[in-house]
Amino acid sequence: MLTSLPLLSSLIGTPCLGALLILLTCCNNTARAKTIAVSTMLVSLLLALLLSLGFDSSQVGMQFVESYDWIKPLNIRYSLGVDGLALVLIVLSNFTSFVVVLAGCNSIQAKVKSYMVSFLLMQSIMVGVFAATDAILYFIFWEMTLIPIYLAIGIWGSDGRLYASMKFFLYTFAGSAMMLIGLLFLGLQAQGFHIADFYQLPLSANAQTYLFLAFFLGFAVKIPMWPVHTWLPDAHTEAPAGGSVILAALMLKMGAYGFLRFSLPILPDASRALAGVMVTLSLIAVIYIGLVAIIQKDMKRLIAYSSISHMGFVTLGCFVIYLIDKQSGNVAGSYLALEGAIVQMISHGFSSGALFVAIGMLYDRMHTRNINDFGGVAYRMPVFAALFMLFAMTNAGLPGTSGFVGEFMVILGSYQASFWIAFAAAMTLLLAAAYTLWMYRNVFFGEIVHDQVASLLDVNLIETTCLVLLALAILVLGVYPKPMIDLLHGSVGDIVQHALTTKLIA
Repeated sequence: MLTSLPLLSSLIGTPCLGALLILLTCCNNTARAKTIAVSTMLVSLLLALLLSLGFDSSQVGMQFVESYDWIKPLNIRYSLGVDGLALVLIVLSNFTSFVVVLAGCNSIQAKVKSYMVSFLLMQSIMVGVFAATDAILYFIFWEMTLIPIYLAIGIWGSDGRLYASMKFFLYTFAGSAMMLIGLLFLGLQAQGFHIADFYQLPLSANAQTYLFLAFFLGFAVKIPMWPVHTWLPDAHTEAPAGGSVILAALMLKMGAYGFLRFSLPILPDASRALAGVMVTLSLIAVIYIGLVAIIQKDMKRLIAYSSISHMGFVTLGCFVIYLIDKQSGNVAGSYLALEGAIVQMISHGFSSGALFVAIGMLYDRMHTRNINDFGGVAYRMPVFAALFMLFAMTNAGLPGTSGFVGEFMVILGSYQASFWIAFAAAMTLLLAAAYTLWMYRNVFFGEIVHDQVASLLDVNLIETTCLVLLALAILVLGVYPKPMIDLLHGSVGDIVQHALTTKLIA
């Protein structure tokens, strides 16, 4: 019954309606703007939960399908649908955006109406990215994500916001241009732009390689993979807390989603041929970027580099399946690695989002993110310190938290390809523990070096609500990940089947 309802269009339209209502009715009434924004995001979150309740995990393929003619001469359609992969990312986006908007009610004082409108529109666009089943519609949503986050960094960011916002825009826009060329080529070959039709296309080895490189530029920049990662630390450092959360929890996932939706199932032979390169780049991100994180003095910059390192696990899980297939042919190992990569995507959204929200709360009080400016915060903010400890532990991959589950699954899967790949990947557990615990010790239990620490007040009701919601998500996924893994299993099986089947022209 639920599958007949246009829930996906409702999830796209509801935040847009909320944004329009704020523009038309709020004028300079910031309290009303905040109320409408939070109410709108709560409705969207409930719709996302309704979507998940109506989803049948025993079926493979798209559900809640909506398809209408849009640009008929070019066979471009307004076409939406979700499988298990898209569903978990849509729920993550709605949950994260609700927390961001709620936290913004407490922290944003300037241009509140514009801030709420930007993040409501961002949420609408994110659902479009994950739900679109037409390649051109997907690309339009993909490009539209640049606008709200560019404005968020440029308007509400720190002193270097203009440089960071421009760098973010240029990097991601340049990568997207090549991706569009690849989509147009596939559309001409398939005589339409339905993504599922691309999966059936036979392609030559050269065509697959060129398409893979075109997609790589778009997806790798968005994740971001080493060496096209340099925009992220600047963007995170200068962005407001809400912008950092959206970047880490959602926009980075768009790149990994692209590899899973396009590169692996459409270009399996090129993906197999370049798997060794992709695994190497992923391990460089895991180890080298982890080492870079250790020397950071700015808390947001440290967590930004940590995000790149943790996202290396996602790309490792995506491409190590080819090495597993070559080494042992164990399909179960491929399932394990790929499911671990997706779980890591979701876990990273919770953990990095929580850390950026928490660091934003400290910045609002102290107006500094330098680790050496703090010390003794736990004595003034005990509730905050306890919750931050949980977020630090999941970032370090402690068992019982969400940060452990995905990484452990990827390491186990990688072991079936090579002991040394698994060993190198496991190094992140040591590195993450080193830089995360060092930061926590200095900020919360170090010697008090700033007089302002003595006047700190613990988290208020809104702040506590945001942090507790994130903490519950981390613990639920860490203690009992089975429902999410079951939800993903059918979609992962479909991806693995396409990814390990040659599409070369006979």
